[in-house]
Amino acid sequence: MPFASNPLHRRRLLAVLGAAGLVGATGVRADGAWPARPIRMVVPSGAGSGADLLCRLFSDALAQAVRQPVVVDNRPGANGVLAAEQLVRAAPDGYTLGWLSSSSTVINQAVQPNLSFDVARDTVPIVQVGVGGIALVVTPDFPARNLQEFVAAVKARPAGALNYATWGVGSTGHLVMEWLKAKAGLDLRHVPYKTMPQIYQDMQGGNIQIAWVDVSSLVPLFKSGKLRCLALSGTQRSPQMPEVLTLTQQGYRFEADAWYGVFAPRGTPAAVVDAVNRHVRAALVAPELKDRRMALNLDDNTPQRSPEEFGRLVRDDLRLWQGIARDAGIKLDA
Repeated sequence: MPFASNPLHRRRLLAVLGAAGLVGATGVRADGAWPARPIRMVVPSGAGSGADLLCRLFSDALAQAVRQPVVVDNRPGANGVLAAEQLVRAAPDGYTLGWLSSSSTVINQAVQPNLSFDVARDTVPIVQVGVGGIALVVTPDFPARNLQEFVAAVKARPAGALNYATWGVGSTGHLVMEWLKAKAGLDLRHVPYKTMPQIYQDMQGGNIQIAWVDVSSLVPLFKSGKLRCLALSGTQRSPQMPEVLTLTQQGYRFEADAWYGVFAPRGTPAAVVDAVNRHVRAALVAPELKDRRMALNLDDNTPQRSPEEFGRLVRDDLRLWQGIARDAGIKLDA
């Protein structure tokens, strides 16, 4: 039997190497080399959603930079809570990251104060990806082409006659529509879905006429005329739909932006955090990725924030959305 195949000899060899500091308990060399094996990227959306498509773009870029596979782990449901829980429970060794959104982090925390985790305490914000808003969409047969016409059309129907879809109770879309309902005096019923593709399927099938959706997955349907976009919730217009005005530009002042970001469990080594921040920021401005970014409605306007700066944004946004949730009267049990 060869020396390395003999279990007794192998244990002795590993003991010698461990004593010499050449093998660590986690399988990573003691010189701190990372990564030594594939990385898991948890995303709180189903395959084919805007979040999933963006996640895969940047996961591929990260994989090429670190020369290890980055495996996307789709964990849809509960408006991102399931994915966030997977992240915070993972070992803080740099091999589990989370592609999370403002909806699945600060907004969940704002509307569900009794969550099993705390975003500010249990995660490490690494890098922000994107800044903008979500989209209010209707089917082509809905009698409105802008926000003013939408308000008038809803008020012309009996109270509660119309439903609107979002990707979950307590989601960004839910908060923004409840905010708009209060400001405009609208009466609409909320229908929560699990994934964005399910919303699109039901809109195409005529089962629901109104929804809030992410802009990235909307662009092809908008450009083909299958859905009409009436407004955006963020502070900026979409580079792929420049004709669509924001809520603020249509008379309803709303200045909370949505974003995606890469997060890690609390305790993840600073060297890993800095490396991921550096590689993802490089992908945000890489000329060879520009067309793919633009196709997913992501232009070059993402602020180039350090992990510390992104962490401050997360804390500031948590306070902002807590105010919106309080004013809208939305508080959910975890």
